[in-house]
Amino acid sequence: MIKPWLFEFFPELSGALAPEVEQYFGRYLRLWARDEELGFEGIFFSEHHFGGSFSPSPHLLIAAMAGRTTRLRLGVMGTVLPYYHPARVLEEIGMLDHLTGGRLEVGTAVGVPQELSRLNLSMAQARERYDEIVEILDMALRDGVVSHRGKHFELSGLRPLPPPLQQPRPPQWTAIMGAEGARRAARRRSKICTGFSSTEVVKGVFDAYRDEAQSAGFQIGSEWFGLRRRVSLGATIDEARESAAAAAARFNAFVAQDQRFSAKVPDAPAQSGAFKISEEEYITGTPKDVAAAIIQQCRATGAGNFLAVLHWSAPIAEVERAHAMFGREVIPLLRSASL
Repeated sequence: MIKPWLFEFFPELSGALAPEVEQYFGRYLRLWARDEELGFEGIFFSEHHFGGSFSPSPHLLIAAMAGRTTRLRLGVMGTVLPYYHPARVLEEIGMLDHLTGGRLEVGTAVGVPQELSRLNLSMAQARERYDEIVEILDMALRDGVVSHRGKHFELSGLRPLPPPLQQPRPPQWTAIMGAEGARRAARRRSKICTGFSSTEVVKGVFDAYRDEAQSAGFQIGSEWFGLRRRVSLGATIDEARESAAAAAARFNAFVAQDQRFSAKVPDAPAQSGAFKISEEEYITGTPKDVAAAIIQQCRATGAGNFLAVLHWSAPIAEVERAHAMFGREVIPLLRSASL
């Protein structure tokens, strides 16, 4: 079985007045509630700042959805830890796990260069802060109490409250881009999610995780891996291709300032951190075409979780149609697929 998740960017409604924005929020909240009826496993919200997205504080979106749903798993892929004090993140995790009735997924990320730079944080500085906060977070979720002395934070006998509802701890995810990130996540026993690269490269990243897990002496399966892709579907292939072209143009404009992406590097994570977006990042077609492509990529990489970015940053009416079509026609095929 392949578990189908939504990866939600929550695009900015550019130029809108306050009443329109309020209506827009309400329409998305209703859409996400309907996604539970459509059979999605859960929603991973993203965190973005200073343009493009209305999701600067995705923990608030989880809180808003907690009472509107009963089954959907809710998480962030991922919370950008360098922006925060670890004590706040830890106590919000505890609160959200109770508000969702134990449906929280904890995801973390380093952040996006052009967004971090607006707060005078380089990627090197962000990585340094991220690594220290992750160490604190892991200790707290494992032991319930934190004593830590590092470059950025010093904590002594800190006991975050409330403790999470899920025991021994909520599922943890790390958004990664390459093999070294996968190895670090395996040492922490965190699940991982990736995208952008070809299935061949993604398999290599997942294999690095598998090797590290084996060395650490713990057993893993397909449920430890999430593959994220941008999906455009339509009743006909021409309809799907039209939506895909528009989504790709919007996405390319969004990442144009992101120094990690370049058309000049190989389709693999380089030591410099540069990436080329593979053609396999875009899955396009009728529902049957899309399901077949997802199943093929998940089988090739060993991913038991698929995170669909549906009609990236499209008008909400188009997004609503895509959610309904994916839920009714694609999800049953994914859930019945074998890996």
